[in-house]
Amino acid sequence: MVARPPQPRETSMLRSYRRENSHIVLEQEGIPPDGVFSLGSSVWIDLYNPAPQDNRYVEQLLGIALPTREEMQEIEVSARLYQEDGAEFMTLTAVSSLESDEPINSPITFVLKGSTLVTMRYAEPKAFANFVTRAQRPNNLPVANGEQIMMGLIESQLDRLADALERVGTNIDQVSRQVFRKGKMKAAPSSDDLQTAIEQIGQDGDLLTKVRESLVSINRVLTYHSNVDQQADKKVTKDAKARTKVLYRDVVALTDQATFLSSKVNFLLDATLGLINLQQNQIIKIFSVAAVVFLPPTLVASIYGMNFEDMPELKWLFGYPFALGLMVVSAILPYLYFKQRRWL
Repeated sequence: MVARPPQPRETSMLRSYRRENSHIVLEQEGIPPDGVFSLGSSVWIDLYNPAPQDNRYVEQLLGIALPTREEMQEIEVSARLYQEDGAEFMTLTAVSSLESDEPINSPITFVLKGSTLVTMRYAEPKAFANFVTRAQRPNNLPVANGEQIMMGLIESQLDRLADALERVGTNIDQVSRQVFRKGKMKAAPSSDDLQTAIEQIGQDGDLLTKVRESLVSINRVLTYHSNVDQQADKKVTKDAKARTKVLYRDVVALTDQATFLSSKVNFLLDATLGLINLQQNQIIKIFSVAAVVFLPPTLVASIYGMNFEDMPELKWLFGYPFALGLMVVSAILPYLYFKQRRWL
């Protein structure tokens, strides 16, 4: 048995950002060479595919215990939303690779300790890169503390989900026009077209499932964080409350849109399968009619193929053309009858 070579580990990354005036700047990348634990002015520590030493460094820096990757993937609410060591731990499901044919769901954990935010993730959602680009521009986004950065990351994720829903809506409209073709000049969709439509519907349905799962988890995180603020009697600013309400409304609106698109996808799937059944029934109908039409000529040919001496037409000069004509007439008459009854 040949041993498999060890798989290379994905690149791990630890980055800390500090606030500078009205934007954030990269303060540190990786663990300091001297290993000195100093939080400094960091408002955001981002852990991507963290190595064990990265986790230990952040744990000692903030005095908390970070969840493992297995714990982040648990679906129980108590394992995703809890408080410990004076910090809030909130895990949501993010969708990455939205533009590809194989989008994936991956958990992202937000840890709020005082004014510092820690994010743990094992995927690279484009929402993170978009947020960093915008947050590094002066006076673009509120980044005074970790809570505002978390809201900005969630907002960026919602923007990406909204774009995905718009793309799914466009795909569904194209599939709908392809399936329900109208007009005399347009031929009915072929079997290959319908098969392609089913594949597209399947991809859109899979993406909608992942988007809805992400929206549900984001809604839970927002609800939990708001309840923690109220229970702790924190002085929440009007801007923070307003921003949370806006995110709530966005989540509700996107959830409604995803639900509507899901119902439309199910309808299109049923309609496409129905059209395939109609095409198959039409083919079977054609074969059935052909069998019935050719039954009388077969009967005539069978009769005149008998070798009997007393057959009147056996020695008749016009016997052969008479038999051929009788077979043609016996085939035309059933066809005209079916046509008159609108069975064809």
